[in-house]
Amino acid sequence: MTKVQNLPQPHGGELVNRLVNEGERQDWLDRIEKLPKVFATPVTLANIEMLAIGGYSPLKGFMDREAYFSVLRTMRLPNGLVWSIPIVLPVPEEQVREVMRSEAIAILGKSEGDDEPQVYAIVQISDVFKRDKEEEAKSVFGTTDISHPGVERIFGEPEWLVGGEVFVLRLPKHPPVIQAHYMTPQETRSLFVARGYKRVVGFQTRNPLHRAHEYLVKCALETVDGLLLHPLVGPTKSDDIPADVRMRCYEVLIERYFPRERVVLAVNPAPMFYAGPREAVFHAIVRKNYGCTHFIIGRDHAGVGNFYHPFAAHEIFDQFSPDELGITPIFFDDAFYCTKCESMATSKVCPHEPEFRLYFSGTKMRSQLQRGELPPPEVTRPEVAQILLEFYRSLRERNESAQQLRSSLRR
Repeated sequence: MTKVQNLPQPHGGELVNRLVNEGERQDWLDRIEKLPKVFATPVTLANIEMLAIGGYSPLKGFMDREAYFSVLRTMRLPNGLVWSIPIVLPVPEEQVREVMRSEAIAILGKSEGDDEPQVYAIVQISDVFKRDKEEEAKSVFGTTDISHPGVERIFGEPEWLVGGEVFVLRLPKHPPVIQAHYMTPQETRSLFVARGYKRVVGFQTRNPLHRAHEYLVKCALETVDGLLLHPLVGPTKSDDIPADVRMRCYEVLIERYFPRERVVLAVNPAPMFYAGPREAVFHAIVRKNYGCTHFIIGRDHAGVGNFYHPFAAHEIFDQFSPDELGITPIFFDDAFYCTKCESMATSKVCPHEPEFRLYFSGTKMRSQLQRGELPPPEVTRPEVAQILLEFYRSLRERNESAQQLRSSLRR
């Protein structure tokens, strides 16, 4: 792929596209009855989508044994290219023998609007092998503690994996508020060029943006031409704010507090792995594929609970040279509101004592919202807080209705 302006080449040099044309799609559908059928989990379906549109370039499918163990042990693909998260296809043990006798398998799943499972992809089998769950958990998440959501998922999945190139017949559908901001890596790159962006900073989020986030992205935006606000809308933990609610928060924030011509809001359909430092590297590579030259790494990036050192996601980048990553990380300390400065700051620019610093606790903010209280404007914009307040009010009313229904059934 030709380099355009100053945008980086995709990881590995080529933007992958695994969506088949109509003729190929029909050929596969004609063969579908003879193929083993595997039902995709939401994580697998999200990974298929990212493989299809090139978000996971240079991957063309699910990892075989060699690639899987190479990524676990070296954070590199067998050819030496940096890659930190294994992208794998688990297959139930009761289907393994049938799969081993076949050259390909059909992947079925359900997305927005599907009444019945649909065929989303075909995987041309190159390998069938057993994963090492202990090694995978320790390597990717740094722990085998099943209270970690990533570890819990791995230990709940089948131990057999299928490797092979993927041929995607259709993309999953999303709710309208998400689909409205859907852009492939090719589309974001084209938009950056059309807008004349030469330096683009990407920001990963799975939460509504509070004032600390806003401060970080605006600081970064001072040094580049454009911002890709790139919220992850694939599978996340059950207690995370739903993607459609978050999207409304991002929309109102951009509309009222950002220069629109310098911000692109586009969704990232990948799943969340909660892999801390390894996922920080992975997120940077994905944003490189979307055309970003820079990527923001904050405190405890992609972390969960207390499983990672707050700045482990900064330190891991010391293991890679700038040339092999091809995207520049921008590291930020924890941001806070200083009552002495009367502004947002970090410890790098604020000289005042801790008692003047108002930090942003997501747990505290959720508690306030769940009680029907608006957090102070120093913590979150009132327009964003109002959207979240309405969400929690609706959630509370649904829970109360469900509780009343259960009580009436027990009488």
